[in-house]
Order: sequence, then C-alpha cells, then structure tokens
Amino acid sequence: MLSNDKILNIALIPAYMPEMILVEITKQLSNSGFTIVIIDDGSGEKYKPIFDAVRKYAYVISYSENRGKGYALKIGFEYILNRFGRSIVVVTLDADGQHRIPDVIKISKASEENPGKLILGSRKFSGKVPFKSKFGNSITRFVFSIAARTDVFDTQTGLRAFSGDMLSTLIGIKGERYEYEMNMLLEMSKLGNQIIEIPIDTVYINNNSSTHFNPVSDSAKIYKQILRFSASSIISFLCDFLVYSLLIFFGGGIILSNAAARLISGSINFTLNRKLVFKSKEKPIISAIKYIVLAAIILIGNTVLLSVFTNLLFMNKYVSKLVTELVFFVLSFTIQKLFVFKNKEGDYH
Repeated sequence: MLSNDKILNIALIPAYMPEMILVEITKQLSNSGFTIVIIDDGSGEKYKPIFDAVRKYAYVISYSENRGKGYALKIGFEYILNRFGRSIVVVTLDADGQHRIPDVIKISKASEENPGKLILGSRKFSGKVPFKSKFGNSITRFVFSIAARTDVFDTQTGLRAFSGDMLSTLIGIKGERYEYEMNMLLEMSKLGNQIIEIPIDTVYINNNSSTHFNPVSDSAKIYKQILRFSASSIISFLCDFLVYSLLIFFGGGIILSNAAARLISGSINFTLNRKLVFKSKEKPIISAIKYIVLAAIILIGNTVLLSVFTNLLFMNKYVSKLVTELVFFVLSFTIQKLFVFKNKEGDYH
C-alpha cells in the first residue's frame, strides 16, 4: 500500500471492441505519469492484438462475456482498491479517443485538490456535435435535475475522477451497464457528495460512430423508474381528472370535487407506485401512513393553488387543474422516492 503522502494517479479505461487508438491513448497516459488499468469487457478474440499491445503500458483485465460498462468499471474499482489502496486518484475515461490527455490531467489534479468529491469532465457541446449526443444529453440533463434536484450539465460524460476513499461506495452502487454512470450521479447527490464540473473539450471521432451507447434502449434503462412513475402518474391523473370533471359537470363544488377525485386516484397511485415503480420492500402499512401524510399535504397545496388559479386569477377550471397537477408532479416524485418508498439498499431499479 502506498504511503499517505504519495498520491498515485490511476487511469481506468473500460473497453469493448476498441479501435487501435486505444494503444496511442495508453502510451500518452503512461508518458504523462499515469498508472493504467484497462478492462476488456468481453471484446472477443478479434480484439486480442489490441489488448496485447497495450499490456506494455497498462494492467489488463479480461473476461469472456460482455457484461456492460458499469460492471467493467466496478471490476476495475475492486482491482485498484485491492492492489493500490486508497492513497490514489482514479480517473475513468473512454477508450475511443474522445478525451484529450490534457483534460485527463486537469480533472485528475482537480480531484487531488477536492478529495471526497466527484469530478466530472464537462463538455459544453459547442461547434459541430452529433445530434444524438446533443439531444441525448439535453434529455438526461433535464430528467436528472428533476430526480436529483441537482443541476449537472454533462450527465453522460465518461471522464470522471475521484479519490480512493470513494471506491467502496462506488462499488456498491447498482447497475451493470450505462445506467450505472447515472446511478453514480444520483447516489452521490443523495449522499450529499459535491459534484464538481470541470470544462473540457468536446471531441467526436467519425461523428461518434464508435460509441456503444444506444440512445433508445440505454436511456430506457437509465430512466425506467422515472418512466414508470410518469406512467403511474398519467393513469392516476386521468382517473383524477375524469372524476373531477364528472362531479363539476353535475354541479359539484370545486373543493368537494377535487377532494373526491384525489381520494380515488390516490388509492390507485399508491398501489401502482408501491408495487411497480419503487418496488418498496417496506411493510405496506408503514408506506401507506407516509403516503397518506404526503397525500394530505399535497391535497391542501393542490386545493389552495387550484382555488388561487380559479378564484383569483380567473383561469378556466379545467386548464387550472392541468397546471396544478404539473406543478405537484415533481414534488410528489421527489418525496415518494426519498421518503415514502425509500429502499434501504439504495436501489434505483
């Protein structure tokens, strides 16, 4: 194990079917003073010559089956922790040449200066950027800000750095594929760890054709809990809106109609969220009590806001209902996730 006054800089590169540029990246990192660990994530015999070539500069760990980027990163974390201890800074970067060596050095130094914090190499997406990269990051940035209540500009960056004492926590985070990197951001936000973004160059080689990230399937994995919550909320909202509209149509008052609609839709929403969205393992009665408290608070806020829209701002009764529900959507998701259906394991499903 290294002494505490000596910080070793380690570059960790998960690689799946890499190009020859990986050899040049590894050579440059070695010349820059990095100790390098490369994970061959089941690339196959065809790519053995590339991994043989980088062994001159790096430790290489290989396994036969492709398991995903998250799995590869955690295998690397375990290897580094066991071999080099905690007096280290670990920088993760992609194998396709998108990360410039000066930027790797920059975020490594930032990690040394900010131990215990997650450092992100943040691309600004200026100039000619592939549409799927710019669009994908815009969507993930928006959804992440809702889920974590933290603004991160580049949620998809693979260039990240952290001190060795964070490795045990990172190994325990759920996820084996691309969703792992998003779960890392969510977990660090949840634990109160500060996330620091360091500006880096945006580099795309051959229009980012070498990426193995699928904008549709992998985004679905990353956001499936939020998508399930949205679906549950839509079903509950349709029920709520239908009951509310029917009662208003037959002469019911706003407050009574809203309360009755909320009671019925709330029962449906609780069942869906507990069983399908958050998959809570907590006793139903405990979750139900917390949900009822939350529902009561939201009902009061919902009713007050609805009354303001209709009675003070003279908005249409139906439009005001739509606006009110949108306002309370974010609040409801956050509280249910962090308090009502909280899983002790910290699983984001």
